[in-house]
Amino acid sequence: MSRRLAPISLLCAWLCASGAMLDMAQVVAWARMFGGYARTESFSAAARDTFDPGRPCAICRALRRARETCGGRAPAVLAPSLEKMVLILERVAPFVPVRAAPEWPEVPSERALARSAKVPVPPPRANMA
Repeated sequence: MSRRLAPISLLCAWLCASGAMLDMAQVVAWARMFGGYARTESFSAAARDTFDPGRPCAICRALRRARETCGGRAPAVLAPSLEKMVLILERVAPFVPVRAAPEWPEVPSERALARSAKVPVPPPRANMA
């Protein structure tokens, strides 16, 4: 558990610092509103009522107040600059000279010599007795 605690804490800190926590809370509010409306209305009517700005729920109103109070302290969006940000660094493989493979000695023949004479003694046989 302690191994997972550090990355989870870092993720939560990043979400809080970037202002994404309010967006996540807004998604939760919309999901709750849609679930409530879908119990009594059709799918399209529930979606229309969920995103109707004239019918905010208590969570939506609290989130609107939270966004208004943070006002100028919202995370700054970086202005696009003329420089490109390198996201992936592709390195060229270094040139490694390869020596020529040594030549093997020449083989006089590709197949073994064939015997022309008959075998003088028959091969021994196992005793049957």
